[in-house]
Amino acid sequence: MRLLEIDNLDVFYGDFQAIYSLDLHIAEGETLAVIGSNGAGKTTLMKAIAGLAPSSGGQIRYRELNIETVKPFKRVEMGIALTPEGRKIFRSLTVEENLKVGAHTKRKGPWNLSSVYAAFPLVSERRDRLGINLSGGEQQAAAIGRALMSNPDLLLLDEVSLGLAPVVVEQIYAALPQITGNGTTVLLVEQDVNQALKVADRVQCLLEGRTALEGRPQDLNRELIASAYFGLA
Repeated sequence: MRLLEIDNLDVFYGDFQAIYSLDLHIAEGETLAVIGSNGAGKTTLMKAIAGLAPSSGGQIRYRELNIETVKPFKRVEMGIALTPEGRKIFRSLTVEENLKVGAHTKRKGPWNLSSVYAAFPLVSERRDRLGINLSGGEQQAAAIGRALMSNPDLLLLDEVSLGLAPVVVEQIYAALPQITGNGTTVLLVEQDVNQALKVADRVQCLLEGRTALEGRPQDLNRELIASAYFGLA
């Protein structure tokens, strides 16, 4: 069953069009990686799904319900959670307080403080530390944990590895099998193509707001991906 379906999506920032007639779908339990260079429209897509960037055309359907007019906080209550680019950790709150913010919807599910700490040792070890004193990797782990505390059915992960050391990226991605194993569907935006290919069931490459390539990792070679990623003929 398809959990999310996007048809003919257009998104503008003022006079600038960031997304052009985009189609995308993701089935329940699937991990879809959206890749592309800076300016490809990846973060705009995530914001549109979360309700933070209004669409100018097309449809976004979640569990077959059109959600274009649904407020962002209502989408969280429906089971859509975003880990935003830049993490957006509350700097004056401790890690644990940040996590508790994510639990405000009181949705039922497997994620609570104990399970988040078990999945992310980086978070567990820093639970009493203020957000302002966290490293980039610690912030990213805490941001993902905060999103999981809402017990989402669809987890949107925007630029997981951006600016992080490889060893930290490995630690964060190590939690992904537990997240998907608990039944959460994952839509992942990632600039690191190698990392995306490792974890995704399908990959969709964006170029200047349009789909340039999509398919299963095992069906895509480096030449195809590079051509789509960079817009080569």
